[in-house]
Amino acid sequence: MSDPLINWLSHNYIELLGAIFGTIYIYFSIKQKILTWPTGLLTSILYVYVFFSSKFYADMSLQLYYVGISIYGWIYWIKGKKTVSTKKVAVTQITKHTLLLLIPITATIYFIILQILLNYTDSPVPYMDSLTTAFSIVATWMLARKIIEHWIIWVFVDLFSAGLYIYKELWPTTILFVIYTGMAVLGYIQWKKDLQAERNE
Repeated sequence: MSDPLINWLSHNYIELLGAIFGTIYIYFSIKQKILTWPTGLLTSILYVYVFFSSKFYADMSLQLYYVGISIYGWIYWIKGKKTVSTKKVAVTQITKHTLLLLIPITATIYFIILQILLNYTDSPVPYMDSLTTAFSIVATWMLARKIIEHWIIWVFVDLFSAGLYIYKELWPTTILFVIYTGMAVLGYIQWKKDLQAERNE
């Protein structure tokens, strides 16, 4: 192993661990495994440090939110109403009522985060950071509630985020979010099959 590689690993091992656990987290969420949530919790804790060091303050705050929503999702997936065949909380589609609520909620979250970043931080990309953070907050809540359309939001967020991380030279995280994009597509396909199977019960 070369000295430059050893040096890079010594300075970026937390980011690398976060990327590894993050990939495992997405795999578990596609499969609707309860391990989604403890794995996501660990990933979030690691990325609080990564994003603070990179001055991605909105993303850092998002990881703190992920800690809380991971606990919520963990409880909901255990205690929520299960299907007869799979013994899991059922996959659902977003209702018109929920959609009409989430649109202004997302816009409000975006505006609040943007104002904080513009006025109280030295974030180099406040508009883009705020946008991905607002969508991520909503998408993670939708995941916790097993609303299938959250995967569509993640495709957009993950692609957009990958561009931001290239800008900040966070290479393991960039690779992670490219992988996330592909896995989000697979997640939508898998959940769509499960949704159709549940309707045929």
